[in-house]
Amino acid sequence: MQLIPTGEAEKPRNQFPPVYVGDTLIGEDDIAREMQHHPAEEVAEAWHDAAKSLVIRELLLQQATRLQLDDIADEEDRIASVLEQELNVPDPSEQDCERFYAANPGRFHSPTLMAVSHILLAAAPDDVQERLRQEEAGRQLLSSLLDGRAQFAQLAKQYSACESRHQGGSLGQISKGQTVEEFERPVLTLQEGLNPELIETRYGWHLVRVDQRIDGEQLPYEHVKPQIRQYLSESVTRRALRQYLQVLAAETGVEGVDMEIPDSPLMQ
Repeated sequence: MQLIPTGEAEKPRNQFPPVYVGDTLIGEDDIAREMQHHPAEEVAEAWHDAAKSLVIRELLLQQATRLQLDDIADEEDRIASVLEQELNVPDPSEQDCERFYAANPGRFHSPTLMAVSHILLAAAPDDVQERLRQEEAGRQLLSSLLDGRAQFAQLAKQYSACESRHQGGSLGQISKGQTVEEFERPVLTLQEGLNPELIETRYGWHLVRVDQRIDGEQLPYEHVKPQIRQYLSESVTRRALRQYLQVLAAETGVEGVDMEIPDSPLMQ
């Protein structure tokens, strides 16, 4: 009979390469702990993001030492001091803000508001037969509404699986972001009146009537200037930080991770 050793099991070999910043090794245990802050579908992706985050932190702490900032006890304050000294980020000018406003008119509209009623013919996403049956039922109901043989509120009360059936199908006033994306995307393009087509969502099929539509209007520049200035400032700061970190990585030397850094660096 083969005996099972009672000693400590041998630790499995790490499947990822060792990570160095200069001569400093980023420990496997540290990377494993950091992974909880970087959820991903693949373990390898989470590991790489966690390792890169720790590499960035180590690069900045080593730079703090070179700048003789080690007398600052708190590491977060030390890193902040490095960035304050090293990053030269100009404030966006009035001309920059005006150009951005002129180039992106669609970003500065008040939201379109719509009063919408619907009839939901419910069917589970994976129930193919029920979805086909409810689609056919929806087409028949739609036909009766289009030729005037039925009233919307009546059909909503009789057939809709939504609680709005008690209000004749009315969802009240809606705007972008208030309903599921596959419903609002087509609905927000509709004009007032009964939509002659069914709309399909994860919940089933919808007959939709737009009771009122108030289109959004272009917001004046002075109203959105603070928002534009903040956006441009953050964008320039991210770009400058990315370039700064890439220079630090090249000068210090980084092994074990790809230091291609996106606009939003992986920093805590």
